[in-house]
Parts: sequence; structure tokens; C-alpha cells
Amino acid sequence: MSTEKAKASEIFGWSMFDFANSSYTTVIITVVYATVFPKLIVGDERLGNLLWSATLSASYALVVLTAPLFGAIMDFSGAKKRFLMASWLLTVVATAALGLAGPGQIVLAMALLLVSNFGFASGESFASSFLPDLGPPDALGRISGMAWGLGYFGGLLSTAAVLFGLGPASADNLGAVRLIGPVTAAFFFLGALPTFALLRERGVAQVLPPGESYVSVGLARIRQSIRDVGAFRDLLVFLGSLFFSQAGLSIVIAFAFIYGDQIIRWQPNTMMMMFVITQLTAAGGAFLFGFIQDRIGARNAYALTMVLWIVAATLIYATPQLTTFLNGALGTAFLQERVFLAVGALAGTGLGAAQSSGRALVGLFAPPQKAGEIFGLWGVIGKLAAIFGLLGLGVLQAVLGLQTAILFCAVLFAAALVVVWFVDEARGRAIARTWVDAPPSDVVAAGPASNR
Repeated sequence: MSTEKAKASEIFGWSMFDFANSSYTTVIITVVYATVFPKLIVGDERLGNLLWSATLSASYALVVLTAPLFGAIMDFSGAKKRFLMASWLLTVVATAALGLAGPGQIVLAMALLLVSNFGFASGESFASSFLPDLGPPDALGRISGMAWGLGYFGGLLSTAAVLFGLGPASADNLGAVRLIGPVTAAFFFLGALPTFALLRERGVAQVLPPGESYVSVGLARIRQSIRDVGAFRDLLVFLGSLFFSQAGLSIVIAFAFIYGDQIIRWQPNTMMMMFVITQLTAAGGAFLFGFIQDRIGARNAYALTMVLWIVAATLIYATPQLTTFLNGALGTAFLQERVFLAVGALAGTGLGAAQSSGRALVGLFAPPQKAGEIFGLWGVIGKLAAIFGLLGLGVLQAVLGLQTAILFCAVLFAAALVVVWFVDEARGRAIARTWVDAPPSDVVAAGPASNR
């Protein structure tokens, strides 16, 4: 882990990858192409939703299978930047090619979506593995928060370019709809250029032993890490907490706008207002909690975001009742969609804060020589959590209805809060700082004073 803060230009370059790749997750996965695929490509919303979920799940499964191996190879070969560039170009090319898939070309669209999302999700882990190199532990919260906050502005700008530049995503505007992929790809390509111009590769390539390949060495490193797993007790406990929080966040990201449409019954202009509000408050939350984290500790800041999310998830469920209560108590005539906007601002703040602080804490617990491998594991946990959260909500929704099922999020965030209380941040940071080629048993056995 670095003891000195990297140059401002390098931190800016790294942050620009968050700015650039947010175009993909916002335009393609969340707001625009997510509606184009079932309506225009498949032509049957129910079947389209099923195929959409299946394709994303398949891409996440590929990440789960490959991320630890890629991370181990990156660490051994000192090639994090090359892996990041490969994932970036794969995502850009496959996203641009989405413009080739028109109505009825379902298999082509699914294949391009699978490849592009695999590249994007892999790149998230590759980019995050640079974080421990960019500053001392006490600065990682601010660095991660700045980058994550900048990412929300990237999502806002790219989505605005698509929505206002290309017009409605409808069958009578098909020529413009075909440009959604190419425009998003261009934004991602251009936005990430500063990353590759300014970000340094600090890894040093090791010499392959005779008769070995990078794959065999990578698999050997994974086996060694499994044997060493007990040394990273606080990282493992935190990843358990992160599993629950990421499961809850995946539900919010995937269902917030569906909830607004089906439960709140909002108007189109309210939906647009919610998008803008959540992007801006998420950016603000990431910036704010970056500073808070460096003052009260990463674990405590993360725990605070879980409290925030328990409140937000409960208010999302209770928005209709809260609206009725406010109108009765204050003699007002608030529409519930307006109250939902206020709740959305709170949720947006928690969204940016939780994701940024979680990434920073993983960075604090990751020795630089194992950063790629550990952030690969971070990516795996996130994808497994998304599958668990979405499937869990799907079952509960079928039994209880969407409004009641959304309380599942509050349960998940509460579980994350309980688990993270068993993380000893000081001990985890000491292990990362002193790690060499074998577990630092003296640090593990004694450990520094607890921060609890």
C-alpha cells in the first residue's frame, strides 16, 4: 500500500474511468436500453424481461468464474493496466455493435449484451485494483469518493446525451434508437482516454518458472490464497457484510424505477426528476462520505451508510402511508410521487456513499501485491450478491407484492450492519501493510488495538 499520495493528475486519470464507464451502466443497463430490448428488440415485454435477466445473469456468471484468475495473473505479470485496457476496448466494441441489432434480432442483441456487460463488470474490478497504489490509507476514502461521485456525473451527462440527443425510444424513431449503443460506446471511449494517458502501472512482472504459463501460475496463486485465507479475517468478514449490502443495492438499482411506475404511479416528468435527483445526490454522498470516512474510519463510515439505507428502504416502502400522514397532520395536499422524490434524495445519498466506502475499505485491506486478486474477489462477491438479491425479491414479490417485498432491502442492510461490526479495521490494515510472501502470523495473532 502506498505511503504517499499519487500526483493529482494520476488520481484524476483514474477517476475518469468511473466517469466514463458510468455511461454503460446508466444508459445500457438501467435507464434506456433496458427498456428498448424487451419492447423493440424482442417485442414481448414479459419474454423480453426474462431474456434480459438471463443474459445479465450469464454475464455475471462469467465474471464469477474468471475474475479471481484474471486478478491473480494481473498481480503476477504486473499487467493491471493492460487488463483494464482490454476490458475497456471489449466493452466499447460490443456496445457500439448493439446498433446492429434491430427488431427481431434477439440472439444478436443478447450476445452483444453478454459480451459488453462481461467487459464492463470485469473492468470495474480491474480499475478498482489500482486504488491501494494511489495514496496512503487515510486518503483512500477521499480518492474513492471523488471518483465515484464523478461517475454519477458521467452517467447523468451520457444519459442526457442519449435521451435528448436521440429522442424517444420508440418504433417510429428506430434509426435514432440504433445509435444508443454507438453513442454510449463513444462516450465511454473518449471519457476513459485520460485514464490510460495518466494512470501508472506500478506492478513489476515476475518471471514465469520453466514449464509454467500465466494460467497455471494464476491458479497456483489462487490455491495459495485459499490456504492463506485465515490471515485476512477482517477482509473476509467485511466481504460477508458487503454481500448483504450489495444484494440490497442491486434490488434498489434494478427496481427503483419499476417501483415508481407500479406502486407510486408517477408521471413521466417525475421519473426524469427522480433520475436527476438520484444522480446528483449519489455524487454528493460519495464526495461527502469520502471525507467522513477519512475522519471517523472506513468501517464506521460504511456502517453509517447502512443505517442510512435501513431508513431509506423503510421510507420507500412507507411512501404511500407517509404521504397520507403528512397531508393529514399538516393540512397539505402532497402527491405521493413528490414525497417519493424526497425519499429518493435520501436513497441517492446512501447509494453513492455505500458503494464508495465499501470499495475504499477493500482497498485498505488489500496488500498491493494481491490487489488484483482481492478486487477480483470483490467483483465476484458483488455479482453473487446481485443474483441473490434479485432472485430473493422476485420470490417475495410473487408472494407478498412489490411494495411489501421491498422491505427485504431493509433486512439485507440490517444484516450488513450487524456483520460489519465484527470487522477490526486497524488489524485488517496492519495485515495489508505487513504482508509479504506468507501470512504475517505475528500480526494476525496479536494484532493492533481494536477500533471497536
